[in-house]
Amino acid sequence: MTQKYAGKCLCGATEYEVIGAPVIVAQCHCEECRRLSGTGHTIGAMFSKSGFSASGPAKEFTYQSSKDSTVTKGFCGQCGSPLYGTNTRTPEYITLSLGTLDDAAGLEVQVVIFEGRKQHWDQLGADVATFETQPDWTPQD
Repeated sequence: MTQKYAGKCLCGATEYEVIGAPVIVAQCHCEECRRLSGTGHTIGAMFSKSGFSASGPAKEFTYQSSKDSTVTKGFCGQCGSPLYGTNTRTPEYITLSLGTLDDAAGLEVQVVIFEGRKQHWDQLGADVATFETQPDWTPQD
């Protein structure tokens, strides 16, 4: 049975589909991924580019990596959701932002890269309160 995954941006204007199993699922702590996500890391699933298709107003941003490859990040042209990344070092693959998949059941992080650049605040302490849903809470003065 062929695996098929679908996903979309926050506003739903840009949708994608990929057919096939992911090559790897990675969590990355590099500076570029931190800045792209606005958090301490990104998590992406790498797939063969041949099974990927997308529709909607995608925009792209390209930069040179520290390994002197060209990295392209794709995002929704309306809401800005980061959707995918490509790298000239691995031109036959595309990495999809795991949080944009409609259903990521069965996908688990297999590797962590740039662990040495992980920010000290990118973890939860034992004393951090957690809530099952949006809490009915307001900040106190």
